[in-house]
Amino acid sequence: MLTCIRQDSISTEAALAAVQAAVGKGAEIGCAVNAAVVDVGGNLIAFLRANGAFLHSIGIAQDKAYTAVSFGLPTAQLYDLIKDNPALRDGITQRDRFVAFAGGFPIVVDGKIVGGIGVSGASEEQDCACAQAGLAAIGLK
Repeated sequence: MLTCIRQDSISTEAALAAVQAAVGKGAEIGCAVNAAVVDVGGNLIAFLRANGAFLHSIGIAQDKAYTAVSFGLPTAQLYDLIKDNPALRDGITQRDRFVAFAGGFPIVVDGKIVGGIGVSGASEEQDCACAQAGLAAIGLK
């Protein structure tokens, strides 16, 4: 007999709260940002764009969330992991949706990855602050 394996994922309500908090933090610090949350499979669950946020950053925010959930790491850590391996660095950066700069975080609940959040439109430090505000809004670090 086969057993079914349940895979937990972030809820729509939590995803919406996270993007609202991230964009709100951007407004608080004077930045217009895009915020995206993806589920455990990398599918977009929630997205919010502040008025005036860079259009190109829409896709970058989504790709940061996707990269974070797919590797289970903050996107800021990825460059350090690949920088000293030219073949890996040159190859993986050519992959669609791969981002190796800050602003994306896995969403982890009870040690399980349930999604990812990505923010784009400001400096890397500001994008991270906004993403962290999104995580804090749903009770996570």
